[in-house]
Amino acid sequence: MVDQWEKFERFKSLHAQSQAFVIPNPWDAGSARLLASLGFEALATTSAGFAFSKGKLDSSGCLERREILDNAAEIVAATDLPVSADLEDGFGAAPDICAETIRQACEVGLVGGSIEDATGDPLKPIYDFSHAVERVHAAAEAAAGLPFLLTARSENFLWDNPDLDDTIRRLRAFSDAGAHVLYAPGLPDIDTIRTVCTALDKPVNVVMGLRGPNYSVAELSDAGVRRVSVGGSFARAALGALMRAAEEVRNVGTFGYAADALPAKIIKNLMTWKSVTNVSE
Repeated sequence: MVDQWEKFERFKSLHAQSQAFVIPNPWDAGSARLLASLGFEALATTSAGFAFSKGKLDSSGCLERREILDNAAEIVAATDLPVSADLEDGFGAAPDICAETIRQACEVGLVGGSIEDATGDPLKPIYDFSHAVERVHAAAEAAAGLPFLLTARSENFLWDNPDLDDTIRRLRAFSDAGAHVLYAPGLPDIDTIRTVCTALDKPVNVVMGLRGPNYSVAELSDAGVRRVSVGGSFARAALGALMRAAEEVRNVGTFGYAADALPAKIIKNLMTWKSVTNVSE
């Protein structure tokens, strides 16, 4: 078992590289083991992928802190890789709730996590600037002295407010408040991504597979990105394969999908390489 501090140091060092690294997003222990087997150096949970697996929408109103952290704990236990978590809005508007979320996240073995400035309220989707900064500051104070890398997210572009100046203003303030990594999901193009990276003094995470054009890791590195995640897109890709297979069987009556299915031998090797603790003990 790899020590949590060792995982944290490995995770932190990945952000100091001159090129971007990819942090894929498993949604359960099985997908985590599959991704780890391919040589990825760190993993990040996806609230969207987990929500889909539970038949829910990706929303802090649909997902409770405990179930998110329980899912994250299973992913942490599945591999020896550093794991960061999508912690939604911290599961509460108050700064002290965000701080408690960080402490609990660290307790389950996570070495990183993100707090976003989206409220979950369609009528007022983004927290006011000062309140958003207070929330990040509280989360950063909670992370201080812990093996935990805090990511702060500005959600403007996901909530039909493509205000680049405000997004950069928020990310700069989050950096000043103590965030270690900065993230604005939904940036529309490589020029905007480059502008954001140039304007900031901390490593920037960019998500691919979410919306808009997709760029290579090399292109993103050249733009200044240091971490690339995929959000819920791997989970959606898996659901897409399931949908196509089921439609073939239901509508055509054939089973050609099986030719592309992962062989049972590979799955056996992935899922049995590490013993599983009996949760009833």
